[in-house]
Amino acid sequence: MKVNLSGSNIPENLLKAGQSLKRVYDFEEAKGLTREFLGGKGIGLAEMTAIGLNVPPGFIITTSTCIEFFKAGGSFPKGLWEEVIEHIRRLEKKTCKQFGYPENPLLVSVRSGAPVSMPGMMDTILNLGMNDNVAEGMVKLTQNPRFVYDAYRRLITMFADVVMGLDRRKFDAIYDEAKEKESVKADTELSEKALRWVVEEQKKLYLKEIGKAFPVDPFEQLRLAIIAVFNSWNTPRAKTYRSIENIPEEMGTACNVQMMVFGNMGWDSGSGVMFTRNPSTGEKALYGELLFNAQGEDVVAGLRTPISLEDLKKENPRLHQELSDVANKLEKYYRDLQDIEFTIERGTLYVLQTRSGKRTAKASVKIAVDMVKEGLIEDWEAVLRVDPKQLELLLHKTVDPEAEKKVLAVGLPASPGAAIGRVVFVPKEAEEWKRKGEKVILVRPETTPEDIGGMVAAEGVLTSRGGMTSHAAIVARGIGKPAVVGCEALKIDLDAEEFQVGGNLIRKGDLITIDGLTGEVILGEVPLVEPKIGGEVTELLEWADRYRRLGVWANANDENDALKAWENGAEGIGLARTERMFLGVERVALVREMIMAETAEQRRASLEKLLPMQKEDFKKILKAMNGKPVQIRLLDPPLHEFMPKESEILTRIYEMEKANADKGELEELQRILVKVRRIQEANPMIGLRACRVGILYPEIYETQAKAIFEAASELKNEGFDPKPEIMVPGSITHKELSYLKPIIVKACEEVAKKYGFSVNYRYGTMIEMPRAALTADEIAREVDFFSFGTNDLTQTGLGLSRDDAQGTFLPIYLDKKILDEDPFQTLDLKGVGQLVEICVREGRKANPNLKIGICGEHGGDPKSIYFFHRAGLDYVSCSPYRIPIARLAAARIELEEAKHGSRSNA
Repeated sequence: MKVNLSGSNIPENLLKAGQSLKRVYDFEEAKGLTREFLGGKGIGLAEMTAIGLNVPPGFIITTSTCIEFFKAGGSFPKGLWEEVIEHIRRLEKKTCKQFGYPENPLLVSVRSGAPVSMPGMMDTILNLGMNDNVAEGMVKLTQNPRFVYDAYRRLITMFADVVMGLDRRKFDAIYDEAKEKESVKADTELSEKALRWVVEEQKKLYLKEIGKAFPVDPFEQLRLAIIAVFNSWNTPRAKTYRSIENIPEEMGTACNVQMMVFGNMGWDSGSGVMFTRNPSTGEKALYGELLFNAQGEDVVAGLRTPISLEDLKKENPRLHQELSDVANKLEKYYRDLQDIEFTIERGTLYVLQTRSGKRTAKASVKIAVDMVKEGLIEDWEAVLRVDPKQLELLLHKTVDPEAEKKVLAVGLPASPGAAIGRVVFVPKEAEEWKRKGEKVILVRPETTPEDIGGMVAAEGVLTSRGGMTSHAAIVARGIGKPAVVGCEALKIDLDAEEFQVGGNLIRKGDLITIDGLTGEVILGEVPLVEPKIGGEVTELLEWADRYRRLGVWANANDENDALKAWENGAEGIGLARTERMFLGVERVALVREMIMAETAEQRRASLEKLLPMQKEDFKKILKAMNGKPVQIRLLDPPLHEFMPKESEILTRIYEMEKANADKGELEELQRILVKVRRIQEANPMIGLRACRVGILYPEIYETQAKAIFEAASELKNEGFDPKPEIMVPGSITHKELSYLKPIIVKACEEVAKKYGFSVNYRYGTMIEMPRAALTADEIAREVDFFSFGTNDLTQTGLGLSRDDAQGTFLPIYLDKKILDEDPFQTLDLKGVGQLVEICVREGRKANPNLKIGICGEHGGDPKSIYFFHRAGLDYVSCSPYRIPIARLAAARIELEEAKHGSRSNA
């Protein structure tokens, strides 16, 4: 029967004019259809059959039929059952066996098979078609009653569990009781008599649990099994897995019905799994295991120890060679690592499944590069084979997955990698312990800009508050430190220097491990796996660079960041944060002196003391990036961030008054208190900050500009090629930029007079406010470049505070699918993305030479990078440690577009 499936999940290329597709296909007639239609397992069975491998025959019920099944309220669509029966009759003819007939019975397996691999998430039923009469008929045929009743008890157990939803443990308990009665440990040692007893006891349990007997009609078994396989698409574990892996809900699963072959017929039979290469290391060698006298579920269950294929090579070289031939044939056909399931029945090898093998990040890179060298794939295919997120796993230490560990709590995995150290609570102590050679983990309720020294000194950072884009998270990612944030289970007492969690008291000096990939906080020290980035990663990234259009720059706070950026292949610095250069005891004191000043002259005096320090900082970054552009952001945060907190001042005043401290010191503190209260704001994120500070206090930006130009001038005299670009943060109107531009020009001219030549530079702004994006045409006429500050553009565009949202409602929004993704990790394409697109379009209309990039956290997120590429940006800028990820992601989107005909230049 044929049905019109327009509007289902069938790819459009299969629905040509007037074409209709069947619901059920034999393996040999399904070649040429798609994975989306047949499912991963089905397409593999069809293709293996087509290339001549020994595949047990069968048929596939398509994924679109599964969707029809759900639309029909969990019932078979009209005509489906008749199609299934028709294909069973075909299978009988092919196998010369009959379904449900004792004289020469056909048994089948029923397996799920989604379009994407979901290992262990969905359901399988083996040995369908067995009943008492069929069992006795098989005993006569095989003369192996032990095998027959072992297969029978497996069917009852699986059917009760998968189809009827009963507690499998009760059925396994009967089997275990039989082994106990016969005093045997291995399942292969159980007698025929015991297995017959198991079958009868399991049938009694089934009757008791269900209220009716185990179905003896093979067709009823088959019908219920197909329904169970379809329903397995919506089990909680399958839904959870899809959520984690971002697999669409509407795909559905195919259902594969296949003639059974038996690995449990005796010691000349067995079941196994093999990979065409080592999925852990990528080494080109057959990798896998075989369990004799067993069905496939026994291999997974681990009840007996299988033989490795390496050992099999010594014990049975003929069989090993046969497996190698199959592996080589499949790998050459699919041109990728294959994960193959097989069964041996009485010495004959059958191939049951092949799929693209899951592999580690290390293996993924090695296999892709090796296959290029072997001529199996092209270099552009290798780039497409490696997920950018996999590279992240190669760039940081990770917890050994085999290690035993005691997990104290789980927070947000804010910055990847793992770190071990002794707990400290005070940033300055972290620096002191570091100087003594002690490794530490900095534990804080949250971090502030003043904690940067301790964060750099620490092996990793742990906070009880904050989200994935909190200060701790952003800085940790920027400096390449593992971090776990928002770990609310921690009850931190800074005064006592300890924290409590789950009945455990952790004091200063105690050893802990944090895992920035999982968010786990672990008691004591656990083994870490060192990152091993070999030649394959370098080769892969060199290939990627051939194909990408989008530039990859780096965010940097200092010379070390710039050097790391250069090492990792950055083409420039897209964000050098000048405020970080104000940190440190001496510099903070000078900044506070400037803030306390009441006149422009007093502020200039303080700034003149800071100028040589800033100049040296700029020199180091410009020198490290010699010949490459460096975009230096002028002062951005509100001034109150450089001042002590009001509560700290009040506490200090109280203590000094109690101690009858010096009156002059007390008056100075009270003067600072007045200033702090005066500059406090209800909402500082949209208050006096960014270019507004530069307009109210132009001497600040003037001094910073002078420091930049003097640094560049001195480097030119030393033979270097500095390329400074001055970036004004937080603009909302072109008039701010036209007001500030003469100040920058004047600073450049004054420095030119001092050194006898002028420095070439670019003048640009950050786009962080919706109004700036919407008036991009006006702003573009004033500048040479735009740089999207997507952290703040997301906050202002969505009306969300990053830290407040992350710590309160955002996790709930994500859990309830009100928001599909965290907008502070992956750009909100429908909202903020439209602002970006409008800004690019209008900006380039007004200024065709406008250079446009992005320097927010999203610059290192592969999904966001794909959007920035399509939006027409010139570059992305991210943490130096994420540059390899961005390079690969930028190349992949170019190649994917070329592959689908969107572009022609890749």
